[in-house]
Amino acid sequence: MGRVFFSLCHALLLLLPLVALAVTGQVVNRARDDGTLELLLSHPIRRTHYLAAVTTVRFAALTLPLVGLLVALGGLGRLVFGEAVPWHFIGRASALCAALLWAFTALGIAISVGVRSPARAMTTLIVTWALAVALLDFGLISLMLRWRIEPHAVFALAVANPVQAVRMALLAAAQPDLATMGPVGFYLAHRFGPAGLMAIGIGWPAVFGSVVWLAGLRGFRRGDLV
Repeated sequence: MGRVFFSLCHALLLLLPLVALAVTGQVVNRARDDGTLELLLSHPIRRTHYLAAVTTVRFAALTLPLVGLLVALGGLGRLVFGEAVPWHFIGRASALCAALLWAFTALGIAISVGVRSPARAMTTLIVTWALAVALLDFGLISLMLRWRIEPHAVFALAVANPVQAVRMALLAAAQPDLATMGPVGFYLAHRFGPAGLMAIGIGWPAVFGSVVWLAGLRGFRRGDLV
């Protein structure tokens, strides 16, 4: 069961950012185009309350089913296969996935506020997801090979991406010594430890999402309704 959950969480690292961006990336601009936003805000509703409600509903709709799925899989493995359920890992994975969802939900809301055209917003969402999930590893490797920058700088650049921060925390939760990462894992395990990587994996995406959402809120409050 531990390996199953570990593999599932790594798949979710690729899927969750895309789903969060797709669900939120066209909320405000589409409501602005079809007149829904102007109609709603003609009532005594503040823009801050509207954006907070939209964000909260979509974040809850993404997070709650995911946590329920992880718990249900643990119970199913216990009843059907008689496996010991790694509840500790499930709790950590749920917290990490929730933090990752919050980061990309807020990022999607900010994109929907800043990019007025739904077509351009979709392109921006796809490029953002590709940069966050697929291209950053290749970019870091290229930096190391081309300029031979310090490992500390490479680690800082990797942690700046919420997906990478959550990935390292998940690896530390399943394998505290991080042996699968080689010398990099040895450095991280002894420099930060599983608890430190867990704090980074939850704290940084949460802070990143909050800052991005506040930036989107500022643009939404100052922008036009139509």
